[in-house]
Amino acid sequence: MQVSSVSATGNQPATAETKAALQKAAQQFEAVFLRQMIGAMRSASLAEGITDSSATQQFQDMADARTADAMSAKGAMGIAELLMKQFGARVADTATPTAAKPGDAA
Repeated sequence: MQVSSVSATGNQPATAETKAALQKAAQQFEAVFLRQMIGAMRSASLAEGITDSSATQQFQDMADARTADAMSAKGAMGIAELLMKQFGARVADTATPTAAKPGDAA
């Protein structure tokens, strides 16, 4: 029995589409991370303001999400870049099939 690595693209070389999809996923991960971080910072507020209400909180959450998306698009934290460095090589490695050598254990 021969075992080889299989990619989602059917053992075809890593294409620009694969790299673009990985970049998009990495950027979205950074945005989610930043949303969580901004939300945690905002919830650490100790005082209540005059304008605090559920409507204000909803709009603050939307503004925080927009801010996180903008920060991730600029690569402000560099998380997406680090993910690309780590997983970009794996995408390239899994895109090229590895042939089993004669005598390899099955």
